Amino acid sequence: MGDRDNERRPLLNSGNQPTEYSHTNGHNVRVDMNNAILSTNNNALNTSGTVPTSIPSYQFPGWGKSGTLSISHVGTNPSPLGDMANMADIPYPSINSEEATPINDPNEPMEFKEEDVTLLGRKDESLDLRGKAHDPVKPVDASDPHKIGQWLATAICGNDITSSIFYTTSICATSAGKWAPVSLLLVCLVLYLYRKVYGEVGSALPLNGGAYNILLNTTTKLVASLAACLTLISYIATAVVSAQNAMLYLYGLWDGFNLFWSPIVLLAFFALLNMMGIGESAKVALGIFVVHMVTLLMLVFGTFIELLIHRDWSVLLDNWHAPTHTDFITSIYFGFGAAMLGISGFETSSNFIEQQKPGVFPKTLRNMWIAVTFFNPVIGVLAIATLPLATITDPNKSAGILSTMAQKSVGPWLSKVVSIDAFLVLSGSVITSYVGIIGLARRMSLDRCLPQFLLHVNSFRRTNHWIIIVFFAVCSLLYIMVDGNVETLAGVYTIAFLGVMSLFAMGNMLLKYKRSSIPRAIRASWPAVAVALCSTVAGLIATIITNPLNLQYFAIYFVGTAFIIGVTLIRTKLLKIMLFFAQIILRRFIKTRDRVTNSISDAIKKINSQSVVFLASKDDPAYLNKAILYVRDNEQTNWIRIVHVYEDESQIPPDLSKNVEFLDHCYPKIRLDLITVHGVFCPETVEKIGEILDIPKNFMFIACPKERLPHHIGEFGGVRMITSF
Repeated sequence: MGDRDNERRPLLNSGNQPTEYSHTNGHNVRVDMNNAILSTNNNALNTSGTVPTSIPSYQFPGWGKSGTLSISHVGTNPSPLGDMANMADIPYPSINSEEATPINDPNEPMEFKEEDVTLLGRKDESLDLRGKAHDPVKPVDASDPHKIGQWLATAICGNDITSSIFYTTSICATSAGKWAPVSLLLVCLVLYLYRKVYGEVGSALPLNGGAYNILLNTTTKLVASLAACLTLISYIATAVVSAQNAMLYLYGLWDGFNLFWSPIVLLAFFALLNMMGIGESAKVALGIFVVHMVTLLMLVFGTFIELLIHRDWSVLLDNWHAPTHTDFITSIYFGFGAAMLGISGFETSSNFIEQQKPGVFPKTLRNMWIAVTFFNPVIGVLAIATLPLATITDPNKSAGILSTMAQKSVGPWLSKVVSIDAFLVLSGSVITSYVGIIGLARRMSLDRCLPQFLLHVNSFRRTNHWIIIVFFAVCSLLYIMVDGNVETLAGVYTIAFLGVMSLFAMGNMLLKYKRSSIPRAIRASWPAVAVALCSTVAGLIATIITNPLNLQYFAIYFVGTAFIIGVTLIRTKLLKIMLFFAQIILRRFIKTRDRVTNSISDAIKKINSQSVVFLASKDDPAYLNKAILYVRDNEQTNWIRIVHVYEDESQIPPDLSKNVEFLDHCYPKIRLDLITVHGVFCPETVEKIGEILDIPKNFMFIACPKERLPHHIGEFGGVRMITSF
């Protein structure tokens, strides 16, 4: 211990007066704000000079001293926060809380007594936040302050989920024949179950990210990131397929433009629109959604009235008596798998839940379910009653089946209206893809699963322009690579979407099992979730059996996306490997070697400089160790700050400091700090702690709270659950 004391760095003090303290071996050292060693009473340590203050303590895990630091006037003067931030980077000796002066008092030096100092691999602090004015809680993903209401949010999701009606009827009839309406109705029943599945998760964890968010709070970051790959793929495929189909409908009305390059132009237009902010894109989506609903109602009632007036049921009877190539069960099953594409887009609302006003999310789920349940089966029945099955299932006519239906039942004018509506609503699906990808990519970047440059926002509208630009570039490049043939992307999209739905149901089960104490406004029963999961898995299997080649294309896209995320998650390990080989390969070129190794080392240090907070409620060593293991396995850092909030000193767990000390010795590569906070445990206190320590809330972790906690986990603005209570 004496050798480590000799190597110990002097420390920053909050005031301008030199600070004098005693080591356990009796070495008296005085330190001022410039971190210069002024004197020493031991000849062996007779050293003077200035030690760089820029050396962050995370480079020296296991260094530090225990103690308490009484901080008063927190929040009344901005300067203490700056001093606190400096002290957080340097190990410092223990301070007796009864004798310590306020950190923002520059006139009184703080004394460090020999009996107060024990050499541990951590430091202890005590923050007093009682009776202080707190700032409002800010959510993790707060890049766009514009909140949208029920109808704007419904429009964004509704354009995506209801646009599938233009091709779902034809695809379903190809597999199910005359039983297509039955398959479409079964899918609506499954979607009703998923209303509760999504609603429960959204009420328990109202954060952006969808399946990624729920799995991040119930499993590991790797599992959550792999789930996010499916969502990213589905958004990319949706944008490309919808853009091309939209321009195909427009080309049928007016052929005065280049059909190949027009989808890229459409993608660019909506990229610019999304840079203006979600509010503006949502207003455009609402206009499209209203036109779409009116058009579908005109088609449904126009066709129904036409059938009632002429009472011509010959087409329906011919289709009913048409020979089938498969039995009833097989037709229904494969039709069900094809019809599952008709509810794609249902997952979108969960990816921008933080941009919605409180209580809006379950309403968007309800509205989407109502629209799908009414239009999909009804249009399926009317199509079979109006058009021959051969026409419905014709691949060359499937894209314009509703237009053909409108022309036959009402007239050419409605056919043109349907074509215009198809162009608009498919364009709305492109908007949905942008909105969804922005919410998901931003959240993943905040969690350091994607490159950090994606978080940059522009000064004009405070939107994440790099996410939008990269998404546009990827979609455009992919469209060019497939030479405009997006049929394979449509198959990939189906598999990715069904995979996301299945993972969401699994996440709901994990939420019930691991995080059962979290209050939620909506609850889905275990049988309902199990049936929902089995239904989407069955649909996924049917899709793969129908066209096995789609699975191969999906694997290619999935591996490519997972590779990017995987490299980001293990970048420190890759940099260490590069550092090792750089030292070997460049050993003859000393200057070049030093320049390269220093650059790599700085990159590693910058990544590991992000400390994390674990909000501990008890001193159980197994409980604390589980949190440490999670951080070690999931986060790129070696600095953990264990924070305990108490209202009365008698509530401080008696063995907390001792157990943190023990665990610090067990993990020599990880620095453990213990911070006790005198105050009320509430979202505002957690917000203030994050502000003082300069730690984003997505790097603040907590055990699953008990039901007695008066605050909902969502009120903490993104604090992650990593273990059971």
